[in-house]
Amino acid sequence: MSWQPQYRSSKFRHVYGKAASKEKCYDCVPITRNVHDNHFCAVNPHFIAVVTECAGGGSFLVIPINQTGKLNPNHPKICGHKGNVLDIKWNPFNDFVIASCSEDATVKIWDIPKHFLTRSITSPKRELLGHTRRVGLIEWHPTANNILFSSGYDYKIMIWNLDVEDAVISNPVKTLDAHKDVVLSMSFNTDGSLLATACRDRKIRLLDPRAGTVLQEASYKSHKVNKVLFLGNMKKLFSTGTSRWNNRQIALWDQNDLSVPLLEEDLDGSSGLLFPFYDSDTHMLYVVGKGDGNIRYYEISPEKPYLNYLMEYRSQLPQKGVGTMPKRGLEVSACEIFRFYKLIPTKSLIEPISMIVPRRSESYQEDIYPLTTGTQPALTALEWLKGVNKGPVLVSLRPGSGAVNSLPQFLEPELLMETSDLSQDQCQGRQLSPEDIKKSSKIDDSRKHLNVEEKMPKNEQVCLSNGFDIFECPPPKTENELLQMFYRQQEEIRRLREIVNQRDIQIKQLELQLRNTCMETGFY
Repeated sequence: MSWQPQYRSSKFRHVYGKAASKEKCYDCVPITRNVHDNHFCAVNPHFIAVVTECAGGGSFLVIPINQTGKLNPNHPKICGHKGNVLDIKWNPFNDFVIASCSEDATVKIWDIPKHFLTRSITSPKRELLGHTRRVGLIEWHPTANNILFSSGYDYKIMIWNLDVEDAVISNPVKTLDAHKDVVLSMSFNTDGSLLATACRDRKIRLLDPRAGTVLQEASYKSHKVNKVLFLGNMKKLFSTGTSRWNNRQIALWDQNDLSVPLLEEDLDGSSGLLFPFYDSDTHMLYVVGKGDGNIRYYEISPEKPYLNYLMEYRSQLPQKGVGTMPKRGLEVSACEIFRFYKLIPTKSLIEPISMIVPRRSESYQEDIYPLTTGTQPALTALEWLKGVNKGPVLVSLRPGSGAVNSLPQFLEPELLMETSDLSQDQCQGRQLSPEDIKKSSKIDDSRKHLNVEEKMPKNEQVCLSNGFDIFECPPPKTENELLQMFYRQQEEIRRLREIVNQRDIQIKQLELQLRNTCMETGFY
C-alpha cells in the first residue's frame, strides 16, 4: 500500500500578523493597572475605548479611531463611576452607545456625541441598579436590540431591557441564579437563544437565558476553565483554562454533550490567562495570551481533528488586554481579515495588529469575505423576550455594495424553487404548458422588480467559479442561506459578463487582423 501524505487545503494557511507602524499606534494612553481578567478595551469603526488608570473612582477614554499618535493628557474622559471600571462594551447596533460596569455595583449606558468628545462626561444616559456586589462582566445580545446581560460577584446574571424611558432601571427583566460562584465568562450562540458561561467552580454551563434553566453542565475535573466561547454554528464550545499541573490548556466541547471534551491540549507553562476570539466568517480561532505577546491562531473544521493549527504571531511586548475591530471596520483592499488592538501598559501604548491573507490581486476577494453581521438588529427587545429567535442580519463587505444597515429584498423561497424547476424543464427541452408560461412570466416580473438580470443557458448547467453548483446544491432553507446564494450568483453573473466582454474584444481584434491579412494578400 502506497503512502499518501495528509495535506490539508486551506486559503488561510499563510495568514500573518502585521503590527502597525509607530504613527498608527495610540501613544501616551494611561492604561489601567487593574488585575481583573478582562479585555479593558472595546473597538468599533468610529472609536476605541480603553479603561484608564485614575485616582478616585473609575473612568475610561473614548478616542476617535483615526486619532493616532500621542494622546493629549487633557483628553476628555467618561468618569461617572465611583469605583474602578471592570468592563466596557460597544452596542453592536449603535456605534455611539457604550455600556460600562464597575466595582460600585452599577452598570451605566453612555451616549457618545457624534462630533466627538469636547469635555468629560459624568452623567450616563441610563443607570442599571440591581447587583449587590461589583459587576465584572457585561455582554450585549447579538441579535436583539437593547438587551444587555450583566454578571456580578453576587453570583447572578441579570438581563436588562433598555427599551424604556427611565433613566434609572432598578428591576431587570430576568435574573439567572444558576451559579454558585463568580461567573468568569459569558458567550452567546449565533442567534442568542443559548448562553454559555464559565464559572470559578470550574464548570461550564449551557443555559436557556429566557427560561433560566441549565441545559448542560460540564464538571470535567482535569480542565479548570477560565473563558468559554461559542464557535458560531458549529454546535461546539471552546474553552481556555489550566490543567491539573497548572499548564495553560485549551479544550473543545460538543454543545450537546459536555461530559468529556472532544479535544484537550496543553500549550505552555505560563501563568497568564488565554483570551479566545472566533471569526465565524472564516472559521478561524485566535488565542491571545495575557502577560505575553503571542497570538496563536487555528482553523476550525466540523470533522476531526477539529482544531488545525496555522501559525503564531510573536512579539516581545506583553499585552494586558486586547480589543477587536468588527468585520465592517476592516480594510478589505489589504485582505485584512481580523484586527486586534493590543494594550501595552509598560509603554502606555495601544498597538493595532492586522491579520492579513497574502494575495497579489488588489480586487475584492469574495472568498475570504463572505456575508457578515451588520449593524441592523434582527429583533426588538420585546420580540426576543417573547421567545422569538432570529439569526443576525448579514451584509456584504464589498465596497459600494450599499449602506451597511440595508438589505436587498429577495425572492420568496417557494418562488425561488419554482424558478429552478422551470429552468431545469427548459434545460431538458420539455415543452412548457400555458400554466407554466404564466408562472415564468410572474417570476420574470418579480426578477425585474429586484433588478436581477440572469440568463440561464438551455443545454448547460451553470457552475460558479468557487465550485458552487446551483442545481446540485440543495435549496436554501434559511434566510442567511438565501442571502449567500443570491450574492454568489450575482458574483458569478458579473464574472461571466467580464468573460463575454473580453471575448468580444478578442473577436474584433481577430476580425481586424484577418481583414488586414486579406488586403495585404490581394495587394501583392
